[in-house]
Amino acid sequence: MTSFGYNVLGFGSSLGAALYDMEYLVVAGGAAGGNANGGGGGGGGMRTTTTAVEAGVEYTITIGAGGTAAAGSGPVAVGGSGANSTIAGAGITTMISAGGGGGGGFEQTGVAGGAGGGGGYNRGGGAGNTPSTSPSQGAGGGTSTHQAPGYPSAGGGGGGASGVTGHNNPSGSVAGAGGNGTQSSITGSAVYYAGGGGGCANQDQWNGGAGGNGGGTLGEGGTRDGGSDAGGTNLGGGSGGAQNGQAGNGGSGVIILSVPTANYSETISGSPTVSTSGANTIIKFTGSGTYTS
Repeated sequence: MTSFGYNVLGFGSSLGAALYDMEYLVVAGGAAGGNANGGGGGGGGMRTTTTAVEAGVEYTITIGAGGTAAAGSGPVAVGGSGANSTIAGAGITTMISAGGGGGGGFEQTGVAGGAGGGGGYNRGGGAGNTPSTSPSQGAGGGTSTHQAPGYPSAGGGGGGASGVTGHNNPSGSVAGAGGNGTQSSITGSAVYYAGGGGGCANQDQWNGGAGGNGGGTLGEGGTRDGGSDAGGTNLGGGSGGAQNGQAGNGGSGVIILSVPTANYSETISGSPTVSTSGANTIIKFTGSGTYTS
């Protein structure tokens, strides 16, 4: 909704300057899962707000890349953490969403991040919401336990839920699922972002953990052999943990702006996708760029 007549004297703007409301969603890069009894990678931190902005101000958009998986198949390694996504410009507080924390490998703890990585074999998960924001930008990774026969590892945390601890049941072992991401309807449709990757199982006959909604991917084990897929691109998804194969890379982040169409300036760089939803124009950045209000 367009607002007029704000008095922002003292903040670098003229008395009575016209402002309008800009909503923005900032999702960081998701993390890679760990190798060798690997836990799932954490989803990228996810933050959203609405701020009154003045026409003619340039906002810089930086999209966080997904975390890089450890090279090679099978060696014990923590997954790479995702990179931060940021939006900055005059008149707003710079918003930083933190990259997801990498999943732990064999006897390695998951890494803290926007959402935390799942613990590798017999280790704890990384803390979510790191650094701390309010509301929280993501949840923690799950804890892995020493449980025969599958020694299942834990899932990475997501934007909306913690990673799950692996468990055994009468039919075998099931690795922990990645935490679900958080839904946003900023584009006009409800979409999940920042899902955590599932943990892996130690033996192929046992099932890897499911990826969380929002780009998290399945951990190795059972029908998913030879590693894990990359996290969801421009969703900030974490990849699943790996056992004999190699974990996939984390998914890149995204920044989405929603402004009243009547105020949309058309001054952009970086080739974002531009669409409309109701009375608003939606500017979706999948790579870094700028928008001038």
